[in-house]
Amino acid sequence: MWGAIAHLGRDARTGGYLRDAWSPADMELRLWFRQEAVRRGLDLREDRNGNLWAWWGDPSARPGVVTGSHLDSVRQGGAFDGPLGVVSAFAALDLLRARGVEPGRPLGVACFTDEEGARFGVPCVGSRLLTGVLDPDRARALADDEGDSLAEVLRRAGRDPGGLGRDEETLRHIGVFVELHVEQGRYLVHRGRPVGVASAIWPHGRWRFDFRGQANHAGTTRLADRDDPMLPFARTVLHARQAAERRGVVATFGRTRVSPNNANAIPGLVTAWLDARGGDEDAVRALVAELAEFSGAEVAVESWTPVVDFDAVLRERVAAAAGGAPLLPTGAGHDAGILASAGVPSAMVFVRNPTGISHSPDEHAETDDCHAGVAALAAVLEDLCTN
Repeated sequence: MWGAIAHLGRDARTGGYLRDAWSPADMELRLWFRQEAVRRGLDLREDRNGNLWAWWGDPSARPGVVTGSHLDSVRQGGAFDGPLGVVSAFAALDLLRARGVEPGRPLGVACFTDEEGARFGVPCVGSRLLTGVLDPDRARALADDEGDSLAEVLRRAGRDPGGLGRDEETLRHIGVFVELHVEQGRYLVHRGRPVGVASAIWPHGRWRFDFRGQANHAGTTRLADRDDPMLPFARTVLHARQAAERRGVVATFGRTRVSPNNANAIPGLVTAWLDARGGDEDAVRALVAELAEFSGAEVAVESWTPVVDFDAVLRERVAAAAGGAPLLPTGAGHDAGILASAGVPSAMVFVRNPTGISHSPDEHAETDDCHAGVAALAAVLEDLCTN
């Protein structure tokens, strides 16, 4: 399975992946998911928000145990973030069937759409729409770098954007959700363990800063006559680093858009996106407020996820079923966090990443550790489906 999708959306120059939601690469990955579901005789469904579900058993009769992740990527991202969870879900199901396990509850494999938010700017679009966290009108109006709205993109993909929104029927089918994911850090490396279980997800958000100036000629405009928005932006980047260190959080300006974006023109507008996270929600919010005041920019929130403390009983049960896996917090957002915040019992299993690097082509997991993750996930699913 891993080899079948390794080439999809891969940039031959960098080794990174370009798997924007609803792009040709994403559509090929969705087709691959469908084929894997059909090959196993699973009941394949696509909900009103584009999320894919493959069921072993009927979730209408009894809410099921669901596992899976996403197949889209950040731009120039790694191979493991998302796809490892989907491939491992199918592999764990195969392992249970090979053992002759007959689940007492329906077992589902999920593929959430647009988890990374690389194309439209808001992460976890599929799970946010499913749970009602993201307003459907706002979602339909989200636009990509080409100016195409999500509504337009969905129509071209043969979907009805008018159907977006909270999906009560699909939510009723999810009794519990367990997401396997590559670790985005080195906690498990330091602990010498191949598999871990999430204890919590830090609060995190994304904000858009618009720095406005006056576009003008780069060669004929005196320095004294310039209104260059790149300068306050640069000062804000440096201030963000200092303020984050002072407040014990992390802050990143990782994406910018410059207009008119000519080498021989002073910009008229610099738009930059701030990603801020930390273990203390108040500290994160205070950081953003400080940067908004310091920068003088127009600031708008694009997404916010409060702290997610995974259900203590469930996470301990998952850790025990996974062979006494250690608990660890994470600063990365996930669909499991969105579901947990909406009241769906959820947990996460992490697979060791020897580099500790993620959202990069250097993201990695060793084959033996991936196999250990599948074995742990299968044990967790068997425990949840039969007890």
